[in-house]
Amino acid sequence: MENVRLLGELRQRTDEVAELNRGLEARVAEQVDELGRVGRLKRFLAPQLAELIVSQGDEEILESHRREIVVVFCDLRGYTAFTETAEPEEVLDFLREYHGALGPLVSQYEGTLDQFSGDGIMVFFNDPVPCPDPAERAVKMAMAMREAAGKLIAGWRRHSYELGFGAGIAQGYATLGQIGFFERSGYTAIGTVCNLAARLCAAAKDGQILVSSRSGRAARRPRQPGAEGAQPAGRGIQCGRAGKRGTSTRLAGQNQRWGPFGKCLI
Repeated sequence: MENVRLLGELRQRTDEVAELNRGLEARVAEQVDELGRVGRLKRFLAPQLAELIVSQGDEEILESHRREIVVVFCDLRGYTAFTETAEPEEVLDFLREYHGALGPLVSQYEGTLDQFSGDGIMVFFNDPVPCPDPAERAVKMAMAMREAAGKLIAGWRRHSYELGFGAGIAQGYATLGQIGFFERSGYTAIGTVCNLAARLCAAAKDGQILVSSRSGRAARRPRQPGAEGAQPAGRGIQCGRAGKRGTSTRLAGQNQRWGPFGKCLI
């Protein structure tokens, strides 16, 4: 009888251990899945935003939707000429250094990385997590990128690489959402605001950041009394109105040729 009792207790303990193991396996699988989701989100979101979305269990905000955003597009002047004469290994090392210097600034200012495409970088603000000052953050990030790129450019010019940095910033509505497939997906914005930021970037000269008039006004807007931080980043931005296509307007001490859109110069 004693042996039967002991055998029964052993079976009970075995069942309890098996149940604990199943619970542990389920928790481990859940944590692995969560880490995977965080890792996927971190590819295009600031780490803190990715962790916030996963912790709240609300990835529906990544579904297709429409929202007003601020887009920053930047690239290098003279990059194409450089790639035509440099060896592929040199170009790859060059891009690693460039992306390594500018990439962390996207997370620092809590922007959403849309793409790295050669020397081109596209970042937007106010989505998927809204922020109260997207234009100001965009301007601050672009200025920080210009400073970081300037240090790299000084070193590259010592190796006879004639390069420069320019950026464009625009504000407007876009459609946003995930694209791609399960194993490899991204989060992107589509709309004329993205095209405008790219056009402003293309028009910028070395060291210039061209800002659409709408973004410039938003960046210069005073904060509410008692708000955290100092003056708006765009306090010194000079803005103007676009005249007829092709007319010239004096802006920030320079003769600028206006296209069909307003722009400001930082």
